[in-house]
Order: sequence, then structure tokens, then C-alpha cells
Amino acid sequence: MIDIPKITRETDLYNLHTHTQFCDGHATMEEFVVEAIDQGFRYLGFTPHSPISVESPCNMSRDDVQSYLDEIERLKRAYGDRIELYTSMEIDYVSVGDGPASDYFQSLPLDYRIGSVHFIPAIDNPSEMVDIDGKFQQFKGRMSKNFNGDIEYVVRTFFSQMMAMVDEGGFDIVGHMDKIGYNASQYSVDIDEEPWFDKLVIDLFENIMDHHLFIEINTKAWLQRNRFYPNLKYFGMLKRFNAPVVVNSDAHYPTLINSGRLEALKLLKVL
Repeated sequence: MIDIPKITRETDLYNLHTHTQFCDGHATMEEFVVEAIDQGFRYLGFTPHSPISVESPCNMSRDDVQSYLDEIERLKRAYGDRIELYTSMEIDYVSVGDGPASDYFQSLPLDYRIGSVHFIPAIDNPSEMVDIDGKFQQFKGRMSKNFNGDIEYVVRTFFSQMMAMVDEGGFDIVGHMDKIGYNASQYSVDIDEEPWFDKLVIDLFENIMDHHLFIEINTKAWLQRNRFYPNLKYFGMLKRFNAPVVVNSDAHYPTLINSGRLEALKLLKVL
């Protein structure tokens, strides 16, 4: 594993959450590297959405994993004198034994692992895993089709999946820990301000601390939605408990590699 505390303590620019042509990113790995160098980055980690056991157009296939590993080694040889590149994945937790801790993901030569939840079981068919990430219009359609309009079920199940992933382990950084809050609050206004929602976030935070994991401050939605994950209102909790934090842009476009990061870092200092 790389020395994440050293990277995050440095004044040099870094981003450890980047999506490229190997999943749902919109540029090649090399284009990201060139842009990162142009913007003065010192560290860049690639995190394709991992191969997954359910149908998903956003996730890479196992057949592409070796090509990904080969490409990052090529890029290290070509650009290693100008930027430090890291091999990683954003690994989906689906169910017990099907996530970051699985033998398959533990066998891969990764510098670190991000654990995330994007799928939860349908309300009437637990064997059907449904994507609750992405654009709100898609989410709204799935609320009707897969969840009978039960937004509390969706929220509680998301956090239950996150808790199970943390307990099972096998990764280093918790990805966008409360991301369900945005779509949920669009579907049911201010649901993420309700005490029971806050308790789910706080319980997850405490579990993450008990397992000594890094919490990602994900800045991808800051410019478009004025929102960080975790939500800005939890930044004080992060500081109060001196939680180990990684500020990542979750970039899918090279030009957005630093999007929202500097704003998040400034807010962490003043809150």
C-alpha cells in the first residue's frame, strides 16, 4: 500500500480517484496523465470501477484488467520522472464475499483500494441488485420500478451495505460515504436533514473510525450541485475526531481533475 498519509500531508496536488476509458470515464489514461502534469499534480491514482457480478455499463470487465495494469506500467515508464502514478480500483461492494475483501480483488497488484456502494437489492427481489447512483431521472424511475417508492428503504439499505462493507474490509479508502443523500433529497426534500438520516451517517462514521480507514471527501458534485460527499455539515465531525481524510475529485474528465478539491481543503481548515 502507498503512504496515503504522506501524500495527503504534502502541499503538492494529488487525486486518488480517477475514471478513464476502462470504465465510465471520458478520456484515456494518458490524457489524464498529461493534464495532471500540465496542472502541476505530483500524484495521480487511477480507480476504474471494478469488475462486478451484476450487469453494469459503468464497470470494467475482468477481461480488461490486465490491459489496464499493462497500460499503467507503460505510463509509469513514460511519465514517471514527472508524476507519481498509482494503480487502484474503486471496488463495488455487492454482498458478503462479493466486494473488496474477495480473494480476486486481494490478489490484484493494487497500491490501494477504494470501497464504494452503488447497488442495493430491489425491495421485492433481494437477488436483483439495482444501481442507485447516477442521474436523478434514472434514480426516480428505479424508485417506482424497483423500490415501490420507499425512499426510506433505499436510504437505510444503502447505509446497511456501507456498514457491511466496512466490517468486511479489504480496502483502504471509503468512497463517497453518504452519496445517497443527494438523490434521496431530490426525491424527498430535506430527507437528509432528518435525525434518523444523520444517525445513519454518524453510525457509519464511527464504524469507519473503528476500522481505521480513510474517509474520502469526494468533490465531484461541488460545482454542479454545491455538494460534497460527505456533506459539508459533517466536516466538523471529521475535524473533531481527527479523521484521516483524502480529498478526491472523482474525475471522469481530465479538465476536472482538481474540481472542488481546493474549496474542500479550504473549508476543512476553517470549520
